Amino acid sequence: MSRPLIDANRCEGHARCVARAPELFDVDDEGVSFVLVEEVPAHLADAAREAAQACPERAISLTDD
Repeated sequence: MSRPLIDANRCEGHARCVARAPELFDVDDEGVSFVLVEEVPAHLADAAREAAQACPERAISLTDD
């Protein structure tokens, strides 16, 4: 499984991650995306990769544990 991480300093609040994987990401009151899960469930792995690729700031990374 992989662990999703968001670099809050790079996130500019486009919320493309939320649009592609709302089960994994959300946006706080200040417009910065954050992760909802510790690990990406297997059935959401493709959505997690799509969300990371959709981020124009490349603020999302997926680390393999």
